[in-house]
Amino acid sequence: MKELTKAEEQIMQILWDLEKGFVKDIVERFPDPKPAYNTVSTIVRILEQKGFVDHTAYGKTHEYFPLVGKSDYTRTFMKNFMRNYFSGSFREMVSFFAKEDNLSVAELDELMQQVRDDITAEEED
Repeated sequence: MKELTKAEEQIMQILWDLEKGFVKDIVERFPDPKPAYNTVSTIVRILEQKGFVDHTAYGKTHEYFPLVGKSDYTRTFMKNFMRNYFSGSFREMVSFFAKEDNLSVAELDELMQQVRDDITAEEED
């Protein structure tokens, strides 16, 4: 799976929220100043070429929808991020962010408990 540019990711975030939509729907979701309709349309077509979105045609109008799920993209992006910046080590990544964000021991304990709860919930499913 290819990595998205910042502009492509912004559009995918909107499409993931919408689940499906026309270019005008995507443009409306952007904060002011909104990008030009043609710019968004071009990026959506690029996303389609990359295999991230597809469309349903209604005459000359196209309704776009994601082919790649947000969690699938996030998983791939984070694995690449970890590999490229932290030698593939989750421990190094967590340590880096704990130091950068100046997390307290209590905050780290809370984070660990949340991870334990998430893992337990997944095991029960």
